Amino acid sequence: MNILPREFYLKNTVTVAKNLLGKRIVRKTGRHEISGIIIETEAYRHKDDPASHAFRKITERNKVMFGDVGMAYVYFTYGMHYCFNVVARNPKIKAGAVLIRAIQPEKGIKVMQENRRMIKFANLTNGPAKLTQALEITKEQHGVDLTKHSKLFITEGIKKQVKISASPRIGIKEATDKLWNFKIKI
Repeated sequence: MNILPREFYLKNTVTVAKNLLGKRIVRKTGRHEISGIIIETEAYRHKDDPASHAFRKITERNKVMFGDVGMAYVYFTYGMHYCFNVVARNPKIKAGAVLIRAIQPEKGIKVMQENRRMIKFANLTNGPAKLTQALEITKEQHGVDLTKHSKLFITEGIKKQVKISASPRIGIKEATDKLWNFKIKI
């Protein structure tokens, strides 16, 4: 299982968002290892992206977006949900991250179902809050180095070529013209 190296994330954020499709998220919790294939992402950049947390300035919440690539950016939203992002950007750009919106569950499905308190497979990890709940990703994973073997990392995934569809990002009010939501079907 080859963990993606830091260099993987040192590209244009939009490119990394596409390249993460088909990769595998691995989460180790207690005695369990759970994983899934990334099937939906969204890119968020810096000064050219008013929908990004990094658009205006560095804050305590978003400062990891300005730091090393390959780090986890986990934030709390709507007073009830966590969202999991990976810091990724071209070195010439000050900030950027890729939101992991959905995965295809692969290993530890029963654990994911218990974490989500549901049995229906179709809706298990098909949204950013569902994904973090299923994988037990919380603020504790904020700032974790995803390029090292730990309790959360990303590896190579499926080998086959897949068709990527692009559309506007979901749930934003600004920069709706940017087609930076990417999906695959596996």
